[in-house]
Amino acid sequence: MEALIDKLDGPRILVVRGLRVILDEDLAGLYGVTTKALKQAVKRNPRRFPVEFVVTIDNKDVAILRSHNVTSSWGGSRYQRMAFTEHGALMVASVLNSDRAIAMSVYVIKAFVKMREELTTNDTILRRLAEIDKTLLIHDEGLRDLYQKLMPLLESGSEPEKRKIGFGD
Repeated sequence: MEALIDKLDGPRILVVRGLRVILDEDLAGLYGVTTKALKQAVKRNPRRFPVEFVVTIDNKDVAILRSHNVTSSWGGSRYQRMAFTEHGALMVASVLNSDRAIAMSVYVIKAFVKMREELTTNDTILRRLAEIDKTLLIHDEGLRDLYQKLMPLLESGSEPEKRKIGFGD
């Protein structure tokens, strides 16, 4: 699947009205369907595409996109263009019936599962490190206390007198 993504040179993530989106034609190419089929699938499933998932591109947006060479010189599509957020792009995969769309949605789900597992592992490691840190602090306090008690014994200048061996006074 990664090879499939690498081969695609068209899909681009753009920023429209402060949202990161992918245009309908780029998403259709990614999923191996026509733009018309993609738009029909979206229109047939309106409940799956709330406003947070799909953005309709208006003339102002088209002018901005055209200035970035996204649309053709004659003005691009005759139909209103759509742009999909990350969640919208995933939802499109669930309503399309192409092999590529199915493979992409499985790939994305596996990626999210792997990411969640890694986050869980990281969380477990962080908790364990916190426990070790707490234990080390307790040991530091114990060692400091022991050191403070031993220092007076080590610093005393007077050594006990040694008994002399032999006959004498």
